[in-house]
Amino acid sequence: MAQICLDVTCSIRGRRWTMRCDDKAADDFARAANLPRIEAAILAGRGIAAEHVQSFLAPTLRDTLPNPSVLQDSDKAAGRILDGIKRGETIWIFSDYDVDGGTSAAQLIRWGRAIGYEFQLYIPDRVKEGYGPSRAAFESLKAQGADLIVTLDCGAAAHGALEAAHEIDLPVIVVDHHLMDGNPPPAFAIMNPNRVDDSSGLEHLAAAGVTFMLIVALHRLAKAKGMHPDIDLKSLLGLTALGTICDVVPLTGVNRTFVRQGLKVLTHTDHVGIKALADIAKAEPPFTAYHCGFVLGPRINAGGRIGRADMGAELLATENAQLAYAHAAELDRVNAERRTMQANMLDEAMTEAEKQRGQAVIIVSMDGWHPGIIGIVAGRLKDRFDTPAIVIGIDEDGEAKGSGRSIRRVNLGGAISAAKAAGLLKSGGGHAMAGGLTMEANKLSDFAGFINDYLSEDVAQARANQSTYIDALLSPMAANMDLLEMIDRIGPFGAGHPQPCFAFADMRLNYAERLKGNHVRFSFEDRAGQVLSGICFGADEKGLSDGLLAPNRGHFHIIGQLKPNHWQGRTRIDFHLTDMSPA
Repeated sequence: MAQICLDVTCSIRGRRWTMRCDDKAADDFARAANLPRIEAAILAGRGIAAEHVQSFLAPTLRDTLPNPSVLQDSDKAAGRILDGIKRGETIWIFSDYDVDGGTSAAQLIRWGRAIGYEFQLYIPDRVKEGYGPSRAAFESLKAQGADLIVTLDCGAAAHGALEAAHEIDLPVIVVDHHLMDGNPPPAFAIMNPNRVDDSSGLEHLAAAGVTFMLIVALHRLAKAKGMHPDIDLKSLLGLTALGTICDVVPLTGVNRTFVRQGLKVLTHTDHVGIKALADIAKAEPPFTAYHCGFVLGPRINAGGRIGRADMGAELLATENAQLAYAHAAELDRVNAERRTMQANMLDEAMTEAEKQRGQAVIIVSMDGWHPGIIGIVAGRLKDRFDTPAIVIGIDEDGEAKGSGRSIRRVNLGGAISAAKAAGLLKSGGGHAMAGGLTMEANKLSDFAGFINDYLSEDVAQARANQSTYIDALLSPMAANMDLLEMIDRIGPFGAGHPQPCFAFADMRLNYAERLKGNHVRFSFEDRAGQVLSGICFGADEKGLSDGLLAPNRGHFHIIGQLKPNHWQGRTRIDFHLTDMSPA
């Protein structure tokens, strides 16, 4: 039976606190792997075997990169692309507008240049064209002389568009990672670890990872044919890592290697686009998963959300420093605009969501909500209400576009696909944790009823078993730089490999102050007078503001992450509070 931490079965956020690894398992692991107790508890709690500790802590491509041939159609796709290059065909990359799509496109473009070939790039406008390929886009590219299309991070479910391409004799290679069901669309090749007949076991890859596998296949085949691409494939891993982190896929298996090695590449890179973006954002190396997910990624995404869709991919692909800095400055400006729009939309969405508290799935909609921001807002609603959330914007023509985010053990993408099969949507799909859709606004009520009925039992079961997992119970004295260095060795963290969460018992709240953006800075101390200082980001959304800012400051059990805070050449430890419970 799972060990309850500090007897907390219902925290302020309504969570049970559960130890990720029981005491005996942690002790056994520490002896077997000859590791400190805390490090052993963190690793054992993530399912790492004691005999695999060293390879986990220092993963290499040599040990973890699969043969790309294990992916269905990878050799077929590589052969067709290389034949097209040798014949001088015009090959267009048709990529999604997010970071995963942009990093995928930039990798393939950079590899092409290394072999002396320039791929053409097309990224659809999020507002005007929506997600993925369309008949109109393919017909336009065919008219411009396209001989071959390679879709990246899209296309796996684009049956209508690919049928249209087949009709006009335009071959298409699909490189994607999104869920597929039923018969595949008509394409020359479909390289997707989530296709029904793929047995590679690589379904956790982001499109950036699938694209890197394609490039490995291309590189190998080119060399076998006497061609010599002038590139070290490891130089592309920074882009692979960036796309992998920003698409929030599990950081396990080869994804961990991509990210661990890729962050080193980003830190030491001479990539002009990354350097320009980091300079504009005032971000300094060494770059971490945080920089990718919260500094670089949002700015790259901003162009696709509310600006020019292809700007992020162009920034990542270019070798022209002047163009890179111009794009970086514009993306930074658009990202600031996006944040303002997001704050206003979030306030409106929170008001509507409060009226649905208790429903299995929160579905909010409003005229004029920007389709480029609804996904971010859906994620914030999901975090606030601990339930799947879908946010839908309705345009002037009565078309509704929505984006959803889910909780663990609830397959939202599958539910959206079922709604499409039931005739409620024009298009829709996704994966377990996220999905998108397009529909007629007059079907919103029917859609909401369908999704709530479809997922009500799954959500109830998921919420009944909802726990926050704790890696160790610490004293403030143990929160030191040695522990931070240990945590860094086990990282990087993200989906499937969560940041360690620590608990501190019976802490008295000394000080709390509200900051801009609904954040609260605070300090606690234990009964021995040891102080733990930190911050609670989004305290209102987490429902923790009242406890932190109450006039009568009490004693609490608290949980959260330990992070370094670099300021004016000094580093201190910050505690990022995620939940609390009266002691």
